[in-house]
Amino acid sequence: MKITAVKTRIVDLPFEKPITTAIHDMRSVGCVLLFIETDEGLVGEGYAFTLNSVRIKAFNEMINGFNHLLIGKDPTSVTAITEAIWREINPTGYQGVTISALSTINTALWDLVAKIAGMPLHRLFGACRESVKTYASGGLWLSQSIDELVSEAQDFIEQGFRSMKIRVGSANKLQDVERVRAVREAVGGDIELLADANQAFNAKEAIRLGRLLEEFNLGWLEEPVNVHDLQGHTDVRLALDIPIATGETVYTRYGMRPLIEKRCADVLMPDLQRIGGLSEMQRVCALAATFDLPISTHIFTEQSLSIAGSAPNCISVEHMPWFSPLFNEKMTIDNGCIAIPERPGTGFTFSQETINRYQID
Repeated sequence: MKITAVKTRIVDLPFEKPITTAIHDMRSVGCVLLFIETDEGLVGEGYAFTLNSVRIKAFNEMINGFNHLLIGKDPTSVTAITEAIWREINPTGYQGVTISALSTINTALWDLVAKIAGMPLHRLFGACRESVKTYASGGLWLSQSIDELVSEAQDFIEQGFRSMKIRVGSANKLQDVERVRAVREAVGGDIELLADANQAFNAKEAIRLGRLLEEFNLGWLEEPVNVHDLQGHTDVRLALDIPIATGETVYTRYGMRPLIEKRCADVLMPDLQRIGGLSEMQRVCALAATFDLPISTHIFTEQSLSIAGSAPNCISVEHMPWFSPLFNEKMTIDNGCIAIPERPGTGFTFSQETINRYQID
């Protein structure tokens, strides 16, 4: 079997209304959809995204810039192709759009390999579970009022979630406290409540807020300080009883290693697009396991289920509904868990209807 064509489509998926975090103002997600075709009719799929479609065409150009390393190759040579791309991006660096392109290609290749084998990808990797805990992440934003937060938290419970994430990072920390208090009182003590600061604070500010939030029994405080402030992460982690989660904006195993060595986090949060694809995600899972560290995958819920189903130290996946219109197949939440699909490949295929509706030049 040989790779015969590499095709991409660009879509822009609008949100129902603008979304705000401590560092983001978001209206849509722009996605490059990748299709790796073979001479036997099987197709591997993967995607990359940017918020608000900013510079999405640069991602498309970078992905297509590696076609010469794919056309004519055996698609099961995932490691050889990935290593060839790794060598070729050396002059431009191992962060940003280059790694995003590598990630998209690597994920699409693994989807294709599992389809060739006629197996679900998590079973090809070596299955360890059939479902995984998830948390609702598509809401409880800074841009919402307390009444809206309470209503949405109750909606999440009705949808089957047993865990959810609220954003913090207001200029007035007492506002964050009151918002968390309102949601905790609304959902009760049996629902896991997580908080995400989106890198809004320095270490002292994060510690001050964290101490105010400790009474609410949070599952974790995510990204309390800037991603590059490793000592700040460690200081916050040692000062608080709340577990610290971070890592979504870190690139490859080489970025994750210092986070682990400096004891920056209680939970690592690798992002499929930034980490370097499914091959690199597996390496990070193994590296974290040597330190008895759990991981919880960031966004890319559908593709990350293959990791959750094969990495014993993956404790949860983030449920982000932004990308669900991309796929023909849908995830279901049952008592706070997502079933890992038993369909070949990642178990999810792109919707032509969505492409037709939201495609941009």
